Amino acid sequence: MYDSIIMKLEPLEQDFYYHIYNRGINGCEIFKNNGNYSYFIKLLSKYLTSYVTVYAYCLLSNHFHLVVRINVDQKIASQKFSNFFNAYAKAFNNANNRTGGLFEKPFKRIILKSENYLKNLIVYVNTNPIKHKVSLNFENYLYSSYSDCSDKKSQIVDVNEVLDLFDDIENFKFVHRYKKVILSQKYSFELF
Repeated sequence: MYDSIIMKLEPLEQDFYYHIYNRGINGCEIFKNNGNYSYFIKLLSKYLTSYVTVYAYCLLSNHFHLVVRINVDQKIASQKFSNFFNAYAKAFNNANNRTGGLFEKPFKRIILKSENYLKNLIVYVNTNPIKHKVSLNFENYLYSSYSDCSDKKSQIVDVNEVLDLFDDIENFKFVHRYKKVILSQKYSFELF
């Protein structure tokens, strides 16, 4: 009856919070080395931080997560994300002698409807290296926002807003440590 199903995506509406995520086309790597990760973060700062507030991020070899609030109208936000992803894909393709799409299209987004969901998502994103068995020591994982917040230094994350959501830095760290214990049991990591 239908040749294809068209999925309608949430528009990126101003003053709303979103979980933005995507992966490499067919699950391919989108980060092959430290330079790739660093360049993605550099482009995130260049293309997005004037238009969105970043609350969390995590970059893993074949996918990424961002938690953001959109600060501009829908058309501008969509264009800025497109520019960001296209700039990274072009640079990655040039560096790796490849052509074609790098990311699955369109990028995924979920609107966050409560502060509780926002807080849980921040913890989920920061502890994502455990879920994917990249590192149990997510606190020192170089390509997530946890250390940005715990060190109270970041070029891209609004650290003050994040810590305010958790009341203070001690509670921020406590909630993340608690999640670490749960995930380490679920994914059969040894803590000691």
